[in-house]
Amino acid sequence: MASGGDLSLTILGFLNERPMHGYELKAHLAALTGHLRPVSDGALYPAISRLEAKGLLERHEEAGAAAARRQVLTITEEGRQELLRRLSEPADLDISDQARFFALLAFLSALPDPVDQARVLRRRLAFLEAPASFFSEGGRPVRAKDEPDPYRKGMLLIARASSKAEKEWLRERLAELGA
Repeated sequence: MASGGDLSLTILGFLNERPMHGYELKAHLAALTGHLRPVSDGALYPAISRLEAKGLLERHEEAGAAAARRQVLTITEEGRQELLRRLSEPADLDISDQARFFALLAFLSALPDPVDQARVLRRRLAFLEAPASFFSEGGRPVRAKDEPDPYRKGMLLIARASSKAEKEWLRERLAELGA
C-alpha cells in the first residue's frame, strides 16, 4: 500500500471487525494486499500513530502470551464514522485504482445501507465501462487485435478479461442489491 489513503482505510476496516494488536493487524494487511504492495513497519506504525492522534483509534496494553505485554488497537466511534464516510464517499482514486478499490470492497459490507453499497458499485462499473486503454494511437485507444507487440497485446487481453469478469460480478451484485 503505497499511499496512506488505502492503508488508513484498511487499518480502520480491520479494526472495525475486532480489536487487534499491531502484529496481528500487519498479518491481516499482508494477507489482503501484501502480494501487491507489502506493508512495512515503517509505513504501518506511523499510520497507526496518525490515526490515534486523530482520535480514530485507541491503544491499550494487555498481557501477551509470554511475559511481554502487547498493545491492542481498537477503533473509536469517530474512527467507525470515518470508515463509513470513506466507504460511502470514496475518492475517485479509490474507484479507479484496482488495488485501492479491492481494499474498499473488502470492507464495503460494513455500510449498513444497501443503497450506499450500490452507489459505490455503480461508480466502479461506470469507470470500467468508459473506453480506456494502456496505449493510444492518434488519440484513440489501441485494441488488442491491432497491437503488434506481444507483451503489450498480453496486457490488453488480460485487462479486458479481468474487466469483463469484474463487470459481470458488479452487475450481478447490483441486481442482488435491487439497484
